[in-house]
Amino acid sequence: MTGPIDKAALRVYRETLPSDLRPGLKATVVPAAILFVASIFLISFWSLVIGVNDLGTSANDHLMRGLIGFIYLAMPILAVVLIVRGLWVRRGTRQFRLDRFARDNRLLYTPSSVPLLFPGMIFTAGHSALGRDIMRQSTGSTVIGNYQYTVGSGKNQSRHRWGFASIQLGTSLPHIVLDATGNNSLFGGSNLPEGFRRDQRLELEGDFSKHFTLYCPRGYESDALYLFTPDIMARFIDHAAELDVEIIDDRLYLYSKRDLSTLDPATWEWLVTTLDALGEKVDRWQRWRDSRLGDVAVVEGDSGMPRIVRPPRGVAATGRRLTKRTAWVSAVLMVAFLLLGLYSMLEDVVSWLLR
Repeated sequence: MTGPIDKAALRVYRETLPSDLRPGLKATVVPAAILFVASIFLISFWSLVIGVNDLGTSANDHLMRGLIGFIYLAMPILAVVLIVRGLWVRRGTRQFRLDRFARDNRLLYTPSSVPLLFPGMIFTAGHSALGRDIMRQSTGSTVIGNYQYTVGSGKNQSRHRWGFASIQLGTSLPHIVLDATGNNSLFGGSNLPEGFRRDQRLELEGDFSKHFTLYCPRGYESDALYLFTPDIMARFIDHAAELDVEIIDDRLYLYSKRDLSTLDPATWEWLVTTLDALGEKVDRWQRWRDSRLGDVAVVEGDSGMPRIVRPPRGVAATGRRLTKRTAWVSAVLMVAFLLLGLYSMLEDVVSWLLR
C-alpha cells in the first residue's frame, strides 16, 4: 500500500473514478483565483481607506501593518493550498492503492457509494450520507469502510465521519449496543449518534462495565448474559475496547471515529486481527434461539426415535430494536422558554391596555 505506483496504470484507473472523486479543474482553480483577487482588492481598499503609507511608528500602527501583511500573505497561500489539494485529489492515488489492495486480498472495492442500506445506527442518522472506500467480500459477509452524514441544516449543520467494520452472524440476535467508555467525551458523554433509555442498561460481571456500557431490550437480560460469556467479554475488552459495537438483526458492527478503510498497514493488521478474534467466539451465537418464538420440545421422529424441536431462528418483535431515549429535557426547556416569552408578551399587552 506504500510501494511505488505504475503511472500508466494509474492514468487508466483514474478515468474509471466517479466525477465526485475527480473534480474538474474549474472547481479547483476558480475558488483559488477568487481568493487571490480578493486579497489584492482588500489590500488596495485598506491602503486607500486607512492610508498604510501614513501609518506611524506606534504600537497600534505596527499592529495594523502586521494585520494587513498577514492577510496579504495568508490568502494567496490558501489559494495555493486549494490548488495543490485539488490536483492531488484528481490524481486518484489513494483509490488506486486501495483498489490494488482489495484485488490482492480478494475483496471488492467501491471508492464512493450512495447511502448504505444497513440498519446500524450510523447508517440511519442524518442526511446527505455517503460511503467512502468500501471493502467487502464477494459474499457480503464482511464489509469495511468509511461513512459520513450531515446533521442539521444551514449554519447549524455539522458533518460526522465514521469508520466501520461489519461481519455477518449466523442468525438474527436481539438488538444490543456496547458503548465504549474509552472514546467518550471529556465529561463522559457518549459519542454515539443515538441515545437509549437507561432502563435498558445491563451491568455485566468483572471489568466489562469499565470498558463498555451494554444496552439490551427489556426482558432480554438473560439472553445477553447467555451471549456475553466471560471468554467473549474478554475478547471484546482485549481487541475492541476503543470501538463502539452494535448487534442488530444478523450483523455485528464496529464503529470508530477514525477511518478504518485506510492506507495505513498497521490499521489493517489490527482490524483484521480484531475481526478474526471476535469471529472465532461469536460463531457460537448461532445456537441461540428466542424462547418467545416457541419452546424446546421432544417429539417422535419419522423413524420412531425421539428428536428435539427447537424454536425457529429469529427475534420476537420486542427484542428487535432498543428503545431510543427521548430528549425530554430539551423539550421541557423549549416549552419553558416559549411560555416565558408568551407571558412577557401578554404582560406588555396588558400594561399597554391599562394606560
